[in-house]
Amino acid sequence: MHKTPGEVWTNCLKIIRENVNEQSFKTWFEPITAVKIEDNVLTIEVPSQFFYEWLEEHYVPLLRKTIRQELGVNARLEYRIIVDNGAPGFSVDAPTNVQQPQNQPPEVEQQPEFAKTPVDPIKNPFVIPGIRRATVQSQLNPNYTFGNFVEGECNQLARSAGLAIGNKPGGTAFNPLVLYSSVGLGKTHLAQAVGNFVKENFNNKIVLYVTSEKFTNQFIEALKTGSISDFIHFYQMVDVLIVDDIQFFANKDKTQDIFFHTFNHLHQNGKQIILTSDRPPKDLEGMEERLLSRFKWGLITDLGVPAYETRVAILESKMSADGIELPREIVEFIAHNITTNIRELEGVLNSMKAQAKLSRNKLDLAVTRKIVKNFVNDFSRKISIDSIQRKVCDAQNLDVEELTGKSRKRKIVQARQIAMYLCKKFTDHSLKEIGKAFGGRDHSTVIHSCQTITNLMDTDRDIQDTVMSIQRQLQMGI
Repeated sequence: MHKTPGEVWTNCLKIIRENVNEQSFKTWFEPITAVKIEDNVLTIEVPSQFFYEWLEEHYVPLLRKTIRQELGVNARLEYRIIVDNGAPGFSVDAPTNVQQPQNQPPEVEQQPEFAKTPVDPIKNPFVIPGIRRATVQSQLNPNYTFGNFVEGECNQLARSAGLAIGNKPGGTAFNPLVLYSSVGLGKTHLAQAVGNFVKENFNNKIVLYVTSEKFTNQFIEALKTGSISDFIHFYQMVDVLIVDDIQFFANKDKTQDIFFHTFNHLHQNGKQIILTSDRPPKDLEGMEERLLSRFKWGLITDLGVPAYETRVAILESKMSADGIELPREIVEFIAHNITTNIRELEGVLNSMKAQAKLSRNKLDLAVTRKIVKNFVNDFSRKISIDSIQRKVCDAQNLDVEELTGKSRKRKIVQARQIAMYLCKKFTDHSLKEIGKAFGGRDHSTVIHSCQTITNLMDTDRDIQDTVMSIQRQLQMGI
């Protein structure tokens, strides 16, 4: 009995899932559907040209191995790329390089009279009345660059797309680029980084960043002053338009209408559009369907919550930029406890910098805990000696009585040393109190244990992984 395309691809996904991390699997493989199988050729459908190019660059060996394992050594994989504007899709053989097809421009609704090229001088709605300015001010923050945007699995696709746009604005398969995420995860930074990159490399291109609120207010002002034509003409001459927080266009019908026609004009003329939102377009309420359909023409991608390693890298990048140094244990402590918001990571660092300047006190874990409490609502949880002992015992499959007893078995001694090390690091207890909690041992034993684990973490990867895993669980309350 022959398998259906779906059955074959499901089996392939099981193999793929074992060979990539979960985030990559969800980003790059879950959106794929199998559409056809014929003569040992499996055709899969992918969302965009960029999606196909990414698979070609990063996953062809894995895909080739997987499909041959499922269908035999002569098996091949082909792609069908979705073209959202209604033009037919196309297929390519995965292991080969192909020239990017020329997408047909999407059908555009009839443009109103104001879409014609203006003759009169263009007024800039960003210029204060009475002040003449020869050039369009981009409104970009110069600090938002690719150089200080830390890449991780949470934002890899978005950053790669942004770089591609920066090198070829308006000429990629992802126009518009729609970035969405919760607050404080870097979508505004990344969107403006693209704008700054274009400005640096294309002197002749006009780049403009504007929030949806400012766009709306400018439109209202243009209505009041009878300068709609100037407003439209200004936006139509932009080469790269970045609009932040498009969710605030919801239920503003006239604003949506003017933005729809602006979008059409720019897109039809090969100009780049970048949009940010706090949710994917499909979840935006109070938005016209014709506008939502335009957002799907390019690439829609999210910026996820950064993993622990990415949070550490962000902190280190910020510290380097600010010229400050912090002990590794403090950096790790912040990264473990500020888990969902990059802005809060920066806020903690700024608070610590201010604390050091004002009080001139040494920044240690005790000071760090007090600062972090201001940023984390549920930080009332206190790490205790008991909780450390239980967590170490769980990790090493021991009883607490064994940990605090007299046994000199190597496994138990090492677990005891790890627990003492963590007690010194995460509690305010004295060495004497820690020793007492481990069967009445003296402070010199605690010092020796801490030094032993510190040395082992520099030379023994297994010990380092064990300690870091327990530490992470303690700090995150797992």
